[in-house]
Amino acid sequence: MHVLYRIPENVTFEQAAMVEAAAVALHAINISGIRPGDSCAVVGAGMIGLFIIKLLKISGASSVISIDIGKNHLLKAQKAGSDLTFLADEADLSERIKAVTDGRGVDIAFEAVGKNESVNTAIEIVRRGGTVALVGNTSPKIDFPLQKVVTGELKILGSCAICGEYETILDYIKSGRLNVDDQISAVAPLSEGALWFERLYRREEDLGKVILKP
Repeated sequence: MHVLYRIPENVTFEQAAMVEAAAVALHAINISGIRPGDSCAVVGAGMIGLFIIKLLKISGASSVISIDIGKNHLLKAQKAGSDLTFLADEADLSERIKAVTDGRGVDIAFEAVGKNESVNTAIEIVRRGGTVALVGNTSPKIDFPLQKVVTGELKILGSCAICGEYETILDYIKSGRLNVDDQISAVAPLSEGALWFERLYRREEDLGKVILKP
């Protein structure tokens, strides 16, 4: 069946459990039309955002800039390969992004949160004629900066789930090109599931993926 994939011998079940999240990130990159040498920004350095950063480096981005509201998230973004990081509430953020992109703005911005502020940030920092890939969908509706999009001739893309990226991700993990282990916070027995769900619900700062084993 086309929905079944063989796990390579040197890929653990725990690593395989990370394939879906990484594939979501790769799908967004695939539809963005990225070309080698493009400058990129990732707004939101959560699970998907970190995978986008890692996969952008594999995909040939010349530079990757990460933006987030949390300093700890930005530290993770640096470890994932981000070249520059900025707090989302920094003054004159768009001007600072232009200053490190030859006064243009980034070629492609990936939004991995799905809130009004983060979507507007992604649109604000992309160059004229650039692309914004919307991956996050936390909010059902946002205030859309129509004038910025129209006058800047921006391409706005929505990216949903996956479309055949599992095999590529498994190959990346198998070859060692993609590290997923650093985004696994815990492997715990199913009996501790309620405890871990409670911690995730409280949005504990350093928690990534928690894998429960029966």
